[in-house]
Amino acid sequence: MELIKLSNLSKTYKIGQNKIEALKNIDLTIKNGEFVAIMGPSGSGKSTLMNLLGCLDKPSSGEYVLDNNIISKLDSNKLAEIRNKKIGFVFQNFNLLARTTAMENVEIPLIYSGISFKEREVKAKKKLDLVGLDDRIDHKPNQLSGGQQQRVAIARALVNEPVVVLADEPTGALDSKTGEEIMSIFQELNKSGITIILVTHEIDIALYAKRIITFKDGFIIEDKKKN
Repeated sequence: MELIKLSNLSKTYKIGQNKIEALKNIDLTIKNGEFVAIMGPSGSGKSTLMNLLGCLDKPSSGEYVLDNNIISKLDSNKLAEIRNKKIGFVFQNFNLLARTTAMENVEIPLIYSGISFKEREVKAKKKLDLVGLDDRIDHKPNQLSGGQQQRVAIARALVNEPVVVLADEPTGALDSKTGEEIMSIFQELNKSGITIILVTHEIDIALYAKRIITFKDGFIIEDKKKN
């Protein structure tokens, strides 16, 4: 089933008198349950694409459909709702709140969804169990290793049962062994049916995905599925 469809999608930024075409007439379809890695050098358009997919920015032209919602036509309130309910984000630097526990960090998206305190606790604990942190729920970020912090971030991304998880350089702040452990978690999540789109500049990380899309100068130059 088609989860994401981009049609003739372009994004142009104006910096002073200059126009920078970050994405140029992109056509792309991602199906439910895929595990896709987005690659390319700095300035290739991959970060712009992730911002558009995550409803953090709007295209200059073209159409973006996510889970039957025409994203390119939504106002900022509706975009915020889609971001919270349909998209899970995992960032390179974890983006955890320093003074709150692992459990409380995972609960944050549920607070915005208006979920009751009791239900938040149950859902957050379930996702922390899923990433192997059931014994760390009361620990604050400074009491956790980098890999454990990223696991908390993954649990937070999953807690609202999103239709897609967007991971932006999720292993960038980790050593190679911990990075492999995090990528193994993503593979297991994908096996359970979760759609994952990952941005990375490292080919060994991209190879964990089932499909690798390479960008250069705002265009897709390669779209390769693994056998």
